[in-house]
Amino acid sequence: MIVVAGEALIDLVPREAGALALLQPALGGGPYNTAVALGRLGSPTAFCSRLSSDAFGEALLDGLRAAGVDVSAVRRGPEPTTLAVATIDDSGSAAYSFYVDGTADRLFTAPAHLPQGTRAVSFGTCSLVLEPGASAYEELMRSAAAEGVFTALDPNIRAGLIPDPDAYRARFKSWLPSVTLLKLSAEDARWLGGTPREWLASGPSAVVLTHGGDGLTVFTRDGAEHSVAGVPVDVVDTIGAGDTVNAALLHGLAARDALSPGALAALDGEGWSELLRFAARAAAITCSRAGAEPPYASELTAP
Repeated sequence: MIVVAGEALIDLVPREAGALALLQPALGGGPYNTAVALGRLGSPTAFCSRLSSDAFGEALLDGLRAAGVDVSAVRRGPEPTTLAVATIDDSGSAAYSFYVDGTADRLFTAPAHLPQGTRAVSFGTCSLVLEPGASAYEELMRSAAAEGVFTALDPNIRAGLIPDPDAYRARFKSWLPSVTLLKLSAEDARWLGGTPREWLASGPSAVVLTHGGDGLTVFTRDGAEHSVAGVPVDVVDTIGAGDTVNAALLHGLAARDALSPGALAALDGEGWSELLRFAARAAAITCSRAGAEPPYASELTAP
């Protein structure tokens, strides 16, 4: 079982250019997209979060169930669902503004126990920024790591939600001893102001850096570095691409029985290259269609 912990929200995506363009609601949130992508790839997956009992919350739950994701660790509340208004530029890249005050996912509390059979827990995005839920997700990350559970982190920086960048950067560094696999974009890395080698020295067994259409690179504790090219594709938008990479990496590691710090450290260059190529193919499919629509296992060859 791979558990994904974090927010689920509604993306409001413009259907055309202009500030007053019609907005299409879509299921979203980095952790939510990761959970759906894992489910579609066939990995046993559970989602750990707090969702609204409003109509958007029901739609989010339905999306998880449709992907085969276990929702027994999802709690509900009467507060509204978080909204993210997307703006798409000419290259298909998305920027967001958020409506988060008083929303259900901010009131997440850490569960006493992870679902039975949990092998890995994935964290990231807004859920590690917005209090009081951020502290609860942090507590869950630290407790899972202390129990020897594989932990994955994608900070997926949303700068507009971070009132004190220096405090967040310091907090990010404090998480690293509890992180097995760190995945982040080149843009996130620049914003955070560190390097993969610096982060590896603080705890993770591997750091995967994504470069958009230019591919992915992994840095490992033994000093190795492996890169693969991106997969050419006609980009509709990039919504959910990074989340698909998260899912593809975890799915591929599970297929290799590498969801442990020791097994991850033992993965060789050929294994990493195969895994990164699989993630690049999965992300390319997501970019080829509108919104966060990750691929199903039938659309990909084995990782």
